[in-house]
Amino acid sequence: VPAFLCRQTDLLVAAGKTGAIVNIKKGQFVSAEQMKDSASKVISSGNKKIMLTERGTFFGYGDLVVDFRNISKMEKMGFPVVFDATHSVQRPGTNKSCSGGEREYVKPLACASLEFGAKGIFMEVHPEPNKALCDGPNSLDFKMLDDTIETIIKRINGVHNV
Repeated sequence: VPAFLCRQTDLLVAAGKTGAIVNIKKGQFVSAEQMKDSASKVISSGNKKIMLTERGTFFGYGDLVVDFRNISKMEKMGFPVVFDATHSVQRPGTNKSCSGGEREYVKPLACASLEFGAKGIFMEVHPEPNKALCDGPNSLDFKMLDDTIETIIKRINGVHNV
């Protein structure tokens, strides 16, 4: 469920009724604690297969800021938490007709999210991010994805000086 629709009752209930795992992305305007309400709407359909995704919080000057405590707070609700490493570096409204972004921070934020307990990482990838119609500035190309995944695997295996 996209971030902007994370509180939309009808959508959350309908998604729950599919019986599939429902991944609810925390809106940048929502606190970690408020995600319990979103999860409850899915649970009301009889479906408890839920993942929550952290993607940063809008800070008010065209930036998203990640509060890694949100991962722990949402995990305490009993659901695995995924970290959206690429949308977390988005800079909404800073690139005229589309959002800007700072993809150079994707890798360190992804690694940090694992230290805070993230169970998965989401990354948006495009063969030529600078030519992408949407989310290009915060997307990775394939080489950057390979490098990021390699670094993440090393971190998981205990190699911290990467």
